Amino acid sequence: MADFSSIPIIDFGRLQDPSTREETLVQLREAIFLVGFLYLTNHGMEAVIQKAHATLPDLFALPPEVKEKCNMIHSPSFVGYTRLGAETTAKQTDWREQFDFGTPGMKQWTPNDPIWQRLEGDSQYPDYPGTRELVEEYIAESAKLSKIFMRYVAECLSLPPTTFEAFKGNMDRLKFIKYPQSPPGSQGVGPHKDSSGLFTFLSQDDTGGLQVLNKKGEWIDAPPIEGSLVVNIQQGFEAITGGVCTATTHRAPTSKTRYSIPFFLGVRMDLMLAQLKESAAHIVQRIPASDDRKKRAVDVPSEFLSPLYSCFGEAYLRNRILSHPDVGQKWYPELYEKYSKQVLT
Repeated sequence: MADFSSIPIIDFGRLQDPSTREETLVQLREAIFLVGFLYLTNHGMEAVIQKAHATLPDLFALPPEVKEKCNMIHSPSFVGYTRLGAETTAKQTDWREQFDFGTPGMKQWTPNDPIWQRLEGDSQYPDYPGTRELVEEYIAESAKLSKIFMRYVAECLSLPPTTFEAFKGNMDRLKFIKYPQSPPGSQGVGPHKDSSGLFTFLSQDDTGGLQVLNKKGEWIDAPPIEGSLVVNIQQGFEAITGGVCTATTHRAPTSKTRYSIPFFLGVRMDLMLAQLKESAAHIVQRIPASDDRKKRAVDVPSEFLSPLYSCFGEAYLRNRILSHPDVGQKWYPELYEKYSKQVLT
């Protein structure tokens, strides 16, 4: 089967319409199996997305001292502000600044809890009117949309609609990102697969810049489509489906200023590797065979599929510590030393 040269478009309204659902489920299945990326239109989140994008330029224009008050360095949960150049992907500096947020109302961590449970903590908010309310509204609407979307994903894979609800985590994550014009040879964010859970729902502005890698090694542009969300498989979903549905490598080179808002649908942190293998085997048996379901692109290492880690929480903590080394060294110094020397197997 030919490799993909563009990103498919899925009309969410057609999934909800009984007269067009079956046809659209076939299209969704092809997008999930063959690409790992899709545009989702008519999703119902247009109003809050427009509100958020209107806020972002002013939010990032806040004085540095205001943004630094909620710097991620203050959070063992890796939420808060990240200044330009403080995050890395594939050991290279990312040329972007961002605010990370999480689902509100998480349980307070205690020393009796697993160390990775510290990842589920309260967000920090910049001192800008309405930010917290906007973030919580955006997360709530995204969580509602993603729950329905995941049921359609299960259906298109010939699985019961609620199959993936057992894997849903407590905490989803949301980023507000600014990619400024980057110096020659730098990266907005380098080639990577999303690692925090099940699926990503990305709203991008009209600037463009997102690229997706196909199995031929070609970078395919994912230009903005007004009103759409770009949805892609994360490494958690790849693991849950036993690698049948694979996360696709992507990047965001930047030649001019760009804003984006990704929502990351979280996976259960307490999922053990043994449980995962058992569940994946069951799911794989139920999914129809596809002659093009193998990995479609040059892989980046996946800690979620590594036997070094017994559960998702431990794997994701490693990911956060190495992506934000300053935060990792402050809150998890021993783990930082351990993980920075490890080679994934």
